[in-house]
Amino acid sequence: MSLTLLLVQILNGLQFGVILFLVAAGLTLVFGVMDFVNLAHGVQYMIGAYLTASAVAATGSFGLGLLIGLAAALVLGLVMEFVLFRHLTRRDHLEQVLATFGVILVATDGVKMIFGPAPIALSVPEAFSGSIALMPGLLYPVWRLVVIASGLFVAFLLWFLITRTRIGMLVRAGSTHPEMVSALGVDIDRLFLFVFAFGAMLAGFAGAMAGPILSVEPHMGDTVLILAFVVIVIGGIGSVRGALVASLIVGLVDTLGRAFATDLLRLVVDRSSAAQAGPAIASMAIYLFMAAVLIFKPSGLFTGERATWTK
Repeated sequence: MSLTLLLVQILNGLQFGVILFLVAAGLTLVFGVMDFVNLAHGVQYMIGAYLTASAVAATGSFGLGLLIGLAAALVLGLVMEFVLFRHLTRRDHLEQVLATFGVILVATDGVKMIFGPAPIALSVPEAFSGSIALMPGLLYPVWRLVVIASGLFVAFLLWFLITRTRIGMLVRAGSTHPEMVSALGVDIDRLFLFVFAFGAMLAGFAGAMAGPILSVEPHMGDTVLILAFVVIVIGGIGSVRGALVASLIVGLVDTLGRAFATDLLRLVVDRSSAAQAGPAIASMAIYLFMAAVLIFKPSGLFTGERATWTK
């Protein structure tokens, strides 16, 4: 295990964690504010990647294509909330789960019919292609650094919106006392519409940023949705700060586990046993960590911070 490899894997873990945060932030906002379990959030991540890839191919510009993809993801979120999800917010969680699971099936098959089942390419922007020397012997792709920086900027933007703006004040109030906010003359349905659409746009942005690294394909949202739920369970349901911290932890634990679990096991068992057990332990690492958090802090690391950054 070399220092260079360790640093590369740490950066990979941070980049993976940032992608998870962009997905989990919208998911935890929707659950924290609307008390709505949205299994279709992974679909919005997938559709965001497809919309951006299509817009980039049509315009020939990644920047313009990204703006069009984000706008389309926002509009799609508005439409989905207004047409379907608004009628589910006052239903029990089982009905929400069943309905949004149906959305997953319909959307996935719809994407396959429109774009085909094969993955499509989303190229790295020319300005951010190649690698940069972070230290002697350590070259790292520029785009992955852009993903990390973009995710941290979004985290700062969310902090500012939630803690320093009037709409953030309404979101915080609506997450705990929706009846009181509605009685004061605030259109709570419009507030929920904004929160849902913003969460959909964040998921779409995550898909667009991950597209050049991963393949854009119909089932790309399935795995990230499971990990996003792991993140919000660890961080605390409704806590955006918890989503950020938990996303980075999950990204690092998963990436470092897959990279070094086998080598670490070789220190205590023979090579053959380590080769068999290492990948299995690495794939379970984040779930073991989640189980440990649930044992000692069942409500998550940041308990009671619904739609907030501070207690």
